[in-house]
Amino acid sequence: MYVRYLVTALVALLLVTSGVFVVDVDPGEGPSVVDFDDTIGMTDLTQAEQRVVRERGIAVPRAEVFYSRYRYVVGHQGLSSLVTELDRDGHERQFGVPLSIYVTDYADAELETGEDGYLRVTGGDTDWVAVENAVFVVDSDARHPGGSAVVPFRDRGAAESFTDRLGGTVVDWEGLSAHPFERSELSADAAERRAADRNAWADAAAADARSLTERPVSVVVGDDAPTLAAAIDQAPANTTVVLPAGEYRDENITVSKPLTIRGAGVNETWVVGDGNGSVLRAFDARVAVTDLSIRGIGQQQARPDIDLDTDAWDAQVLRAYGYAASGIEFDDAGGSYVADVYVDTPTNGVTVRYSDDVVVEDVRVDGETPWRDGFMSTITIHSRMLVQDSTFVGGRDGVYMHLGDGTVVRDNRFADLRFGVHEMYTSETLVANNTATRTRTGVVVMTLPEDNVIASNHVTDSDIGIDVAGRASYVVGNTVVGNEQGLDVGSDRSLFARNTVVGNEVGIRASTLIPTNVVTANDIVGNDRYVSTSLGPVRIWTDDGAGNYWGGAPGVDSDRDGFIDRAFQPTGAVDRYAASSPDAHVLATSPAVQLLRSQEGSLPGLRSSGVVDEAPRVGPVRPDAVAAALNATDSRPTTGVMG
Repeated sequence: MYVRYLVTALVALLLVTSGVFVVDVDPGEGPSVVDFDDTIGMTDLTQAEQRVVRERGIAVPRAEVFYSRYRYVVGHQGLSSLVTELDRDGHERQFGVPLSIYVTDYADAELETGEDGYLRVTGGDTDWVAVENAVFVVDSDARHPGGSAVVPFRDRGAAESFTDRLGGTVVDWEGLSAHPFERSELSADAAERRAADRNAWADAAAADARSLTERPVSVVVGDDAPTLAAAIDQAPANTTVVLPAGEYRDENITVSKPLTIRGAGVNETWVVGDGNGSVLRAFDARVAVTDLSIRGIGQQQARPDIDLDTDAWDAQVLRAYGYAASGIEFDDAGGSYVADVYVDTPTNGVTVRYSDDVVVEDVRVDGETPWRDGFMSTITIHSRMLVQDSTFVGGRDGVYMHLGDGTVVRDNRFADLRFGVHEMYTSETLVANNTATRTRTGVVVMTLPEDNVIASNHVTDSDIGIDVAGRASYVVGNTVVGNEQGLDVGSDRSLFARNTVVGNEVGIRASTLIPTNVVTANDIVGNDRYVSTSLGPVRIWTDDGAGNYWGGAPGVDSDRDGFIDRAFQPTGAVDRYAASSPDAHVLATSPAVQLLRSQEGSLPGLRSSGVVDEAPRVGPVRPDAVAAALNATDSRPTTGVMG
């Protein structure tokens, strides 16, 4: 009965929509530009760079693109993203053909660059010009924070006047389309290369930091000096102060020379603060703290009244997060080291500010429960650091990054936190081989950064497993099991591949309105719902003829090429029930549904607004990982799990 009613409804839908949507937009009647704030943005700049643009009044050329099969106007801030996106494989399949493209016209604007090389409009007006009527200056001295500025003009004379002052070459639209802009390579090989490079940096940083434990002993507290503070004052630079077993209640200890402080072990040596501020602060490079425990840290979190040497856009961020009381606090202390340390804290565990190459390893930080009462176990501010082989329990975030470009977080354990790893305004990171459980989100990347690698992490029993925003990033080989939501595909121009998504309430959420991600070779099995989407366009999750494995997807592989003969629509009216309803399997292969699908490609009004996998796989990509994940979700239904 269910099948008959649904078939009738689908045929009626086909009859109605086939009459309504047969007319395409006439490419000859170009639409007008819209308010740029009303476009769907795609940009050459990270959000941190956009903040700099606004703060310093920098000009960034823009473009607006109107498509035949994409209902929104796409606005580009910076023109390299325009060119590379139009040239991307699969672009036309997702968006249709561009009907009109407009770019900023600087012919009537007065342009200058300051000492920073950034382009600024100092007078006159800007307008819009169609790309076919524009010329572009490339490779000039003018820049914006995202790179070299491509500057458009409606006439060649204005462009040549610009090159006379600031260099560069004038090209037309065809020449700009052929310009060799850097293009992201969204492949598993590209992700592996990035991971290898960042692991190599991390290995070298760790080896260098461990050398700090080999400094000669100069002072033993209790034998050579009465207190830790006195020992630090007495010890020559580049030596070791030894803290024998016991409890030391020195207040607000400060280290202003390269020094190693070594205890007798985490259960033997305790450094105890008085409950006000940080316990141990380092203000010089290459300070090491090892083999001890810390407690007695202050309760102070935000510092709204602290005087800073900067009035940059992120000063409020620094006041909110960067100066909270900590067990150990590094400031301008590059190359420092924390190892075999336990911190019991109501606020921060380890704080790192303006200190590159700090290494934190074999550390445990216990924060507050519930997490709202705590703060950051480890936080890096304007610093590249390594956090590895450590455990973080309770408190707000396990590792929080603010402008921590290049940071590596690997082989850690997170539990009972808001976020395990939390990236803000941070690019080119590696977050790998971590486990997170009972978190709000295991790994979350916010504020539109670029080129992050999230690989081989394992997130369970959380609200969201992994949530990655930004662009040109790689989410590969992760396992998300038993969460309310497994993966959130919220980025653009990124790769989501070889992830194991099992036993979640929602396997994947497609939250971005820009359908530019490559989503392929993932195993989505035994989830209550395959995919949820926000309003928006069709998203084709197939790359180079290969899609994903969807547990329970109907259909056959008649040519035995490893892919089911029919496309799978995990958000569609029929396929979404494939894993739970036998009727859905019957209906999915019915003539009515086949007829409806055959018309979708030719009738724009029938294009799905959800997800389509044009080449669903017959079997899982990582069968062992799927089997292990299923064993961890013994109470969930597994209809058609193993294909």
